[in-house]
Amino acid sequence: MSGLKHCFIIIVFLIPLALSYGQDVPEKGREINIVYGANFTKDEARYPGASIFSKDTRQVQFEHEGADLWCDVAIFYQKENRLRAIGNIRMKQGDSVQMVAKKLDYDGNTKLAKARENVVLRNAQMRLTTDTLYFNREAQQAYYNTGGKVVDSANTLTSRIGRYFMDIKKYQFQDSVFIRNPEYTVESERLDYYTNSRNVYMYGPSTITGETYKMYSERGFYNTTIERGYGVKNTRIDYNNRIIEGDSVYFDKGTEFASATNNIVVTDTLNKGVIRAHYAEVFKARDSVFATKRPVAINLVEQDSVYIHGDTLMVTGKPEERILRAFRNAKFFKTDLSGKCDSIHYTQADGVTQLIKNPILWNLENQMTGDSIHLISNKETNKLDSLKVMNNAFVISLDSISKKGYNQAKGKDLFGKFEENALRTVDLVKNTEVIYYMYNDAQELIGINKTICSAIRMTLANNDIEEITFFTNPDGDIFPESELPENSRKLRGFIWRGDERIRTKDDIFDEDDRNLVLPVIQGVNNPIDTESEEELPEDPSRTSEGPVKAIPTSDPKNEREQ
Repeated sequence: MSGLKHCFIIIVFLIPLALSYGQDVPEKGREINIVYGANFTKDEARYPGASIFSKDTRQVQFEHEGADLWCDVAIFYQKENRLRAIGNIRMKQGDSVQMVAKKLDYDGNTKLAKARENVVLRNAQMRLTTDTLYFNREAQQAYYNTGGKVVDSANTLTSRIGRYFMDIKKYQFQDSVFIRNPEYTVESERLDYYTNSRNVYMYGPSTITGETYKMYSERGFYNTTIERGYGVKNTRIDYNNRIIEGDSVYFDKGTEFASATNNIVVTDTLNKGVIRAHYAEVFKARDSVFATKRPVAINLVEQDSVYIHGDTLMVTGKPEERILRAFRNAKFFKTDLSGKCDSIHYTQADGVTQLIKNPILWNLENQMTGDSIHLISNKETNKLDSLKVMNNAFVISLDSISKKGYNQAKGKDLFGKFEENALRTVDLVKNTEVIYYMYNDAQELIGINKTICSAIRMTLANNDIEEITFFTNPDGDIFPESELPENSRKLRGFIWRGDERIRTKDDIFDEDDRNLVLPVIQGVNNPIDTESEEELPEDPSRTSEGPVKAIPTSDPKNEREQ
């Protein structure tokens, strides 16, 4: 027995010596070295040309170009420069990467290892477990396609397919990707994940669900550490009681802020209101929305949509107390009512819509002007209830029969009443005047009524004045058309603005709105991941003219205050 031991020791030392001097050394790569061979045998029937090593008091050990391998049994093919390791395998590369498994095949020429059964790959940042792992030491990549799990200090990630790039500490996950964190979860068809920064880059249908938000995107970025991200393809964020959609959508949990660029839809899920624009900001803590670049607010009133537009839209307040403001060049449209002014102010709590500064209102064919105009809705039914025109109230309509003259009524103030969202009665008070074209049943002109009095009531039906009632000492007459000169057929202050009338929802937009040039969203067709180049993720809406605030670089609240 002692002789056999001495013989074994001689063989162990001769094998590395022969390899070192190049006998049968493979030409394709540097040879695998035996560090400790332990028990040696051969089995030509089962493993022709192989040397078989098995552990004694310590495991068999090999070394190859900076990597060490330990196992219980090794079947080593010297000529092919490859080996098969079995039992309690441990592979270590440098000071950082370690892998354990039950079985492993390693090719010294290609530096490719295939590990099987209870495989664990780990470094200082993460731990990867899978059933089968391919480890390419030449490319410094590890790959699995039968399901795997990665755990770091913050997240647990699972997928069916995964690839790990060791140099840049990056994972590519595909097929049934899932990230679990105490604060959020991520589900995706394909994403990249950096173990150092813990940043996620999504390249397929992906859903991120946090405590106070939910984001869907088919291409985007997410910082898992601070819960900040953006999407640039089919992106939607459910944010408190609003849904935000757009070509580029960004959100930041820490500042409770979201923004969107190009083809935006912001839906109020409680009040069923919608804002469309090409740039918008949502402040969750303030429960507010700021929108510009062709913005329009759309609300449903008794099965009829109301469209409100301005250069800038702001919606603030709690769900039951929303306040909508449209600033500069404000316009609105619904089927039988439209108007324009400098700004529109709507308060949900009292149902009042104010048209402020140079307002004009069209109720079908009737044009109304005054210093300010208020529309009041019934808070219970949300139907239009009444109308107020304060100071210099003036009503004009084109004579529906002759199409030449104008019916007119003016006074200090005007009060109107709606029935089923249609204007039925109009009361003009204080210093009222009327010019009205009168016809008989045969639609023949009887004359032109010109009267002044203290107050007037007009009853409307079928888009026309059905009856006029004069109150308190009316003074006037009915003049034959031939006896009333043209210059006497218009009241002082008459201005017909029929060419400005808003007849469709598209008329609320002017030429600048229609010719708006949208910024090009970066990252839709080109890579969004520049992290491997040691750069920060780029604002997806950045253009040659500078960034368009899809991803603010500073606190947006400070910018708004400035």
